[in-house]
Amino acid sequence: MDVESKIAVVKSIAQEIVTEGELREVFETNAHPVAYDGFEPSGKAHLPFGLYRPLLLKQLLTTGVKFKFLLADSFAWINGKMDGDLDNVHAVGEYFIEVWKAAGVPTSKVEFVWHKQLFDDGEYWKKVILIAKEHSEARTKRALTIAGRKEDDVKQVAQLFYPSMQAADVFQLGVDICQLGIDQRKANMLARDVAEKLGWKKPVSASHKMLLGLNGMQSASAADEETKQDAEIDAKMSKSKPETCIFVHDSREEIARKLAKAYCPAKIVEGNPVLEYFEEIVFRAKSEVTVARPAKFGGDESFANYRELEAAFVAGKLHPLDLKNAATQEIDALVMPIRKHFETNARARNLLEKVSAMQVTR
Repeated sequence: MDVESKIAVVKSIAQEIVTEGELREVFETNAHPVAYDGFEPSGKAHLPFGLYRPLLLKQLLTTGVKFKFLLADSFAWINGKMDGDLDNVHAVGEYFIEVWKAAGVPTSKVEFVWHKQLFDDGEYWKKVILIAKEHSEARTKRALTIAGRKEDDVKQVAQLFYPSMQAADVFQLGVDICQLGIDQRKANMLARDVAEKLGWKKPVSASHKMLLGLNGMQSASAADEETKQDAEIDAKMSKSKPETCIFVHDSREEIARKLAKAYCPAKIVEGNPVLEYFEEIVFRAKSEVTVARPAKFGGDESFANYRELEAAFVAGKLHPLDLKNAATQEIDALVMPIRKHFETNARARNLLEKVSAMQVTR
């Protein structure tokens, strides 16, 4: 694959690239650059984690990158996830790996890294302190959205280490491309800024979008880009809001029940989560979708790409109920292999039972 084709792949999965010129240089000088994403082990897997992330990863791997999945156990502990119990955090991390396997992540092509490996290294903490010396307390607090918190939501001083630690991860792992969600943008920008000041390799930030929760987002307008991105983060699908969230273990009936209540006004695209699931998940997984409809309403109709489906919806040719029914069918088909894996694999089933019995804490 030539450089321009690799850039096209990254652009197809990224909401924002900082910068495209630097990304081109990375691919021109390195056949196998390192990309990474990191996750706090907390709770059961939902669509963004269990379906969307694996689909994006499989596309990204075609460019030849070496990908590192960071299981951020130290962050989960600091952030009070799973009651701050490291044994529980590790169990959830092992469960995460089983979800990715079941979703088709080629585990031979990715490296799973537990953050404790970094946490126990003195060189890592030297980087943390050097980074912390290069930015202000105010910037640290503004960046706390990466931990799912706001400035007035800090419960412990340890949580203030979070942004400097996440930036240090980038350099400790030797990352060329930060390929995380747009909600982690502030940490990526911090890493880029301190890299210039400290003379370290500056990473490219290629942020993918955050999938909307079932409530959608009825207005995305904002005075500035940062405020708009904060609004998008607030509207994302979150495991802490189970009724606005679809989990990979949900039955077809549960998926249908949740989608039936989803925000999906006729002819409206902006903030419509059902349309977004087609664009970001379904049409990444398959090249054609058929929407079943009664004959009196025109019968079944097939769409070769997302733009065709969106155009039909905007024109009023596709009813919201038909769209939701089709989404139920397609999402159910995609999560079915994951459900089956956790039903038939003893280790996976035991991990799911253990995670399900835990109290998910924020």
